[in-house]
Amino acid sequence: MLGYLDVFYAYDFNQPETSKRLPFLYNHNRHNEFNINQGLLGFEVLHSKYRVNLSLHTSTYPIDNYSDEPGLLKNIYEAYIGLSLNCKNNLWLDAGVFTSHKGFEIPISMDNWTLTRSLCAENVPYFLTGVKITYQPNDKWEVLGNIVNGWQRIQKIQGNSMPSFGTQVLFTPNNRFIFNWSTFIGTDDPDSTRRMRCFNNFYGELEISEKLGLIAGFDIGYQQESKGSSRYRNWHVVTLILRYEFTKKWALAFRAENYVDSNEVMIQTNTPIGFDTSGLSVNGDFRPIPNLACRLELRWLNSLDEIFVKDDYFKQSNLFVATSVAYKLRKQLK
Repeated sequence: MLGYLDVFYAYDFNQPETSKRLPFLYNHNRHNEFNINQGLLGFEVLHSKYRVNLSLHTSTYPIDNYSDEPGLLKNIYEAYIGLSLNCKNNLWLDAGVFTSHKGFEIPISMDNWTLTRSLCAENVPYFLTGVKITYQPNDKWEVLGNIVNGWQRIQKIQGNSMPSFGTQVLFTPNNRFIFNWSTFIGTDDPDSTRRMRCFNNFYGELEISEKLGLIAGFDIGYQQESKGSSRYRNWHVVTLILRYEFTKKWALAFRAENYVDSNEVMIQTNTPIGFDTSGLSVNGDFRPIPNLACRLELRWLNSLDEIFVKDDYFKQSNLFVATSVAYKLRKQLK
């Protein structure tokens, strides 16, 4: 059984008129109010030959991330059945709704190095629906291939008859370094306006010492200008996170990032330069017990264009502070 609750408060110094702060952030994105980012309850059955997961969630994270999904589909976090395909149990087939294989941050923020998600994580799929095959030949390598309904979709977009595809290669040469390469190729349009999209996500996670860790990520994507066009628009993202753990209870994390989408493929601002935004943040963690995290983050974003609203005017920068108390319970039922 898995239970998770993330209660947060955020204050945006630009003081937006509405409670929802920024259209390209989907977590901890309410201004000057206490709220729940995610409340989750799930059950998992694990066997050497099969596995079943059904997890449901609610509050602002599914409201913002599942806005295109109808009805109760918004409340599905994971719902899949997996079968082992060989005697070694290192080749698995899973079908249903599952968390995405792209990126180094997951929806359960307590397990990420920073409280709020990086710009890269907020604008790639958090979840996918379809089938995936995972093969782990040894402790160092894991490869994955999937066929899914689209770019962060449970229900396929109306009028789209084409599935999308993805891959992942995960290399762990030792217990101090992880390298990941994930891909997506497909479309998020109906057949009548189909534009092909190709996306690559690279990241490395390095344990520099027992207390110091580094994550470096690079994303690059391409999408057709129009159906059948030979011209593509691209975007790319660079992210660096440095985390220092003073003790098992106290830690600091520093993040620098830059998201360049001048062609407004992923983030639409309708400004001359498009979305070209950099950010810095500092994050403090206190974990009195392993299952409980108290977090505080100060984050600054700066854009080449005036995309942030302040005092009824558009500004180039945004500063906000967010705090959270989160608790995660994982218990084996007999």
